[in-house]
Amino acid sequence: MLSIRPATVKDATLLRTLIRELADYEHGLEHVSITEADIARDGFGPQQKFRAVIAEWNGDSAGYALFFEVYSTWRGRAALFLEDLFVRPQFRGNGIGKGLLAHVAGVARKENCYGVKWEVLDWNQLAIDFYKSIGAEFRNEWRSMLLTGEPLQRFVSKVSR
Repeated sequence: MLSIRPATVKDATLLRTLIRELADYEHGLEHVSITEADIARDGFGPQQKFRAVIAEWNGDSAGYALFFEVYSTWRGRAALFLEDLFVRPQFRGNGIGKGLLAHVAGVARKENCYGVKWEVLDWNQLAIDFYKSIGAEFRNEWRSMLLTGEPLQRFVSKVSR
């Protein structure tokens, strides 16, 4: 039986474990540096940066979703950005991912958001097929960008002079 509950600060260790499991699945574990303290501060502190929910299957931690608000100047409203959606391999095929996504979509509807946005790796065909099956649209004309690390420092230093 599936149950989905809001994460609490007591789940910081579990969330870190699940984040690392997702990163391992996505072949990026070496890039994960988040700590339980980061999770406690940013998810449950006074300046909350994200929300998370935990999926449990018959009482066992089966997965999670982590999301936050993003604002659209074109729509004049927020959307929810789904940063992570992960189901542990042994629990897949039970509708847990669909349940997590439906939960986040329900939060978006309740909070009058214009939608839910997320990214998917181009090699994750199972996820792509699922997202297409529920009517999600790909925004191929929009490319995701990231400025981080040394290039970020170099740019800021160059422009800030």
